[in-house]
Amino acid sequence: MKIATITPTFYRIPLPVVLSDSTHGDITHFDFITARVLTDDGLEGVGYTFTPGTGGSAIYALLQNDLHDCLVGQDARHIEHLWNRMWWHIHFAGRGGAAVFSISAVDIALWDLVAKAAGEPWWRYLGGDDNRVRAYAGGVDLHFTLKALVKQTEGFLEQGFRAIKMKVGRDNLAEDVKRVAHIRNLLGPDLPLMVDANMGWRVDEAIRGARAFSEHDVYWLEEPTIPDDYAGHAQIARDGGVPIATGENLRTLHEFEHMIRYGEIAFPEPDVAICGGVTTWLKVARLAEANNLPVTSHGVHDLHVHLLSAVPNASFLEVHMFGLERFIQHPIKIEDGLAIAPDRPGHGVELDWDALAEHEVR
Repeated sequence: MKIATITPTFYRIPLPVVLSDSTHGDITHFDFITARVLTDDGLEGVGYTFTPGTGGSAIYALLQNDLHDCLVGQDARHIEHLWNRMWWHIHFAGRGGAAVFSISAVDIALWDLVAKAAGEPWWRYLGGDDNRVRAYAGGVDLHFTLKALVKQTEGFLEQGFRAIKMKVGRDNLAEDVKRVAHIRNLLGPDLPLMVDANMGWRVDEAIRGARAFSEHDVYWLEEPTIPDDYAGHAQIARDGGVPIATGENLRTLHEFEHMIRYGEIAFPEPDVAICGGVTTWLKVARLAEANNLPVTSHGVHDLHVHLLSAVPNASFLEVHMFGLERFIQHPIKIEDGLAIAPDRPGHGVELDWDALAEHEVR
């Protein structure tokens, strides 16, 4: 099963509504980069990654100009070897960032290939027994009016979600607290409510926010400060009174190891599309398990539903608003708060290439 070609494609996908958080401001589109790996026996694996609207051209260039020649002729089944081959081929240009994004896309495609060759869906191929996992709707809604925020939450509940995440980090903490209190009242006492600050606060600000939100039974506070400040995360966890989730801006297994050891986080949150692919994601999940922690996810829910179904320490799946529902044949299914991983071989994501073509960046 030799790699014959790797074909990357770069798309810029407009969002149906303008989304917003404390770091990126208003988000009108996202960059979507695919990697199609074809073997000499005609089997194809598909991988992809994304950004909130910038940097896609750099990821595409690494795939097109560097990783292609690094991998052609190699055995697609030797994924751990190929991951290290990619890492050391381009590590000097990144050790994270666009380099890891590009590795992630290829790694996902390789795991798609080997599971297809085995005729198994990811969740079962990776050792899972149950293809259902608890899911929450991840709103990207910091600048929504309160009326729009309520309407969105009601829509999530109608879609079958039984847990909700909303953005915090407005200029005035009192406004955040008011909005959190309103959504808690809408959900009632029993449904989990997560809040996400997207790295928008200093440590002291995050502690004040966490203490204020704790009165409204917040399930976790996500990304309260910059990912580089491990000691700050630990202080927020100790003094804030709310469990901390973070990881979407960590790019290596070693960063997760440091955050778990020194940051005292409760919910490690790797993203398969930006942390090094399935290979790294599974290692982070096992690292979390070894530290008696659950693992959650960020983004690309059509992939993570398999991965969380395959590990024993799964927490919630984030169903993200940067979804591909307009461009895939079988959108994710949510039933009474549970997401269901498909039984199609590989990850089972069948992209509508014709629909995507309208948004290709050439």
